[in-house]
Amino acid sequence: MDNIVYLAAGDLPSAFGDLQRLSSSVFVLADEHTRQHCLPLLGSDVPAERVITVPAGDGHKDLQTLSTIWQQLQQQKADRYSILVNLGGGMVTDLGGFAAACFKRGIAYVNIPTTLLAMVDAAVGGKTAINFGGFKNEIGSFYPPRSVWFCTDFLRTLDTANLLSGYAEMLKHGLISDTSHLGRLLNFDWQEVDYGELGELVRDSVQVKQQVVEADPREQGLRKVLNFGHTVGHAFEEMCLADGHPVLHGYAVAWGLVAELYLSMALSGFPQSRLWQVVQYVKSLYGFIPFTCNDYDRLLELMRHDKKNRGGVINFTLLSDVGRCHIDQTASCEQICEAFDFYRECMA
Repeated sequence: MDNIVYLAAGDLPSAFGDLQRLSSSVFVLADEHTRQHCLPLLGSDVPAERVITVPAGDGHKDLQTLSTIWQQLQQQKADRYSILVNLGGGMVTDLGGFAAACFKRGIAYVNIPTTLLAMVDAAVGGKTAINFGGFKNEIGSFYPPRSVWFCTDFLRTLDTANLLSGYAEMLKHGLISDTSHLGRLLNFDWQEVDYGELGELVRDSVQVKQQVVEADPREQGLRKVLNFGHTVGHAFEEMCLADGHPVLHGYAVAWGLVAELYLSMALSGFPQSRLWQVVQYVKSLYGFIPFTCNDYDRLLELMRHDKKNRGGVINFTLLSDVGRCHIDQTASCEQICEAFDFYRECMA
């Protein structure tokens, strides 16, 4: 189980200093934005030559950027007792975790997520990966961080779109856990954001994911519940990226939740009233992705490349009610296309 530490912004320099005293050397991986806006919060005692900066954006979570990280670690004589601090969103924590997993056959790393999406998803659970061959997270490993430092003060620096991107993963956690948690999420006021309340919801969401990961760290069974909404969501995301109109990951997940809730209703008996409650909420906050029936075959092909599949059969996690999850479910192409029809009819 990841070592979760909650820190105020003023506590970061002291925590970073402790990390330096406990290792042979500490390196910080940041993207061009977090280097400028977040790195100063670690304090002044961060050697410039040990800060590795990569371009921002999921399109740079690739072999070329990974190689650059390894080259800089090697040039600065990092050893097996060095620690890599990943300061950024999910792209940085995924990329940095995989770089750490492979360098010198594995060095320790610490995640400091700076986006809501990274806090409740990417930074927790030990999944590391890069994109490859046009597919998200195609190459990676399970390699847990030494610890994850949560500083919810970072949430105040995010625009609404990036907050909503992370919130989609929190909605998923509510759907797979209990009606009380989901109800609090659906009633959160986005017109006047209460960051204290949002921080409490983040802790609850992290706890949901931690309990699942602790029970199934390598996704052999139960952890697959965390993929709810992602089979369709990843296909939406990859299609948008290929078309030159990339969308934030959480938006694609929110749209995927709509399609997979329809499948849950059709195949597992998920309550129709609850389905419409979530659909209306997603529609009001996330808009929709426009596509036609001519895109169905393309989306199905993208879904066939999902890592959860076995033997080319598209695999889903479906719900029979809030908190009642069923892994390793399948649906016919006709049923999946019905879900696409439902999405287009109710969201457009």
